[in-house]
Amino acid sequence: MELRQLECFKMICEELHFTRAAERLGITQPTLSYQIKLLEDELGVPLFSRIGKKIAVTEAGSILYNHCSTIFSSLTGAREEIFELQHIERGTLSIGALIGEINEYVSSLLVDFHNMHPRIQIKLNGVVDVLEPLIQNELDFAVTILPVEDERFKTVPLYVEDFYFVVKSDHPFADYKSISFEVIKNEPVIMFPSNHRCRKMIDLACSSLGFDLDPKIETTTIRSLLMLVRSGAGVSILSKTLLEMYPHQDLKMIPITNPSLRREIGVIYLKDRYMEKAAREFIDLMLGRPYPL
Repeated sequence: MELRQLECFKMICEELHFTRAAERLGITQPTLSYQIKLLEDELGVPLFSRIGKKIAVTEAGSILYNHCSTIFSSLTGAREEIFELQHIERGTLSIGALIGEINEYVSSLLVDFHNMHPRIQIKLNGVVDVLEPLIQNELDFAVTILPVEDERFKTVPLYVEDFYFVVKSDHPFADYKSISFEVIKNEPVIMFPSNHRCRKMIDLACSSLGFDLDPKIETTTIRSLLMLVRSGAGVSILSKTLLEMYPHQDLKMIPITNPSLRREIGVIYLKDRYMEKAAREFIDLMLGRPYPL
């Protein structure tokens, strides 16, 4: 049973006349009759009763017509929904972002995107590992630290950022133009937990210099970490992105040397996954320009 056959059948039901139905379909009457014969042969029952020059729909034809109406109504609805999806008037956008400042960065763009596309349902998932939910097809894309050494994924670089030594404005180091990384081992440090990607990078730098980081306080929240540094409880090492999102005049950012800390942030997504237009537009918003995916 083919869609074209059902279109022919439905038109005859509406016209109750083969010639008029053929004209509306833009085909010849013999072609129309052949399509109906194929349909009747497949179903094994007549769909029309032919009484002289008039035709009537059989009981079997009435059953098929009711189902045809549902089928074509569903197809029309599907076309409308796909049109709305392509014009970002409906749909769901699921984004993953590493917990911490990267998640905060993506969150800061949600209001702008919602104002642009208020009918899109947005789900932002803060995660420790972005790869598994992407592989499980739970996310459209994720924002994470690059590079990602996995051939299943494509990447879109967003920005490169430095890390800074952060102290209260009255701290002895506050007026330093730069500071050696090794100084951190003699300071009371306030840091994210060890499973945080930012913390892992700092721990790796410590190991390269022959010591282990031993934070005085660990916290999972950005606001509490900054509050503790502002209170004078200790110092921290934080990314430029985070510090720009939460500026405080009573904090000082000091460039780090020996080694300096830098990382690249970007979007990753499965190569084989179709990227919906809403996802492409959100990536464009992060980039500040269209990106050819």
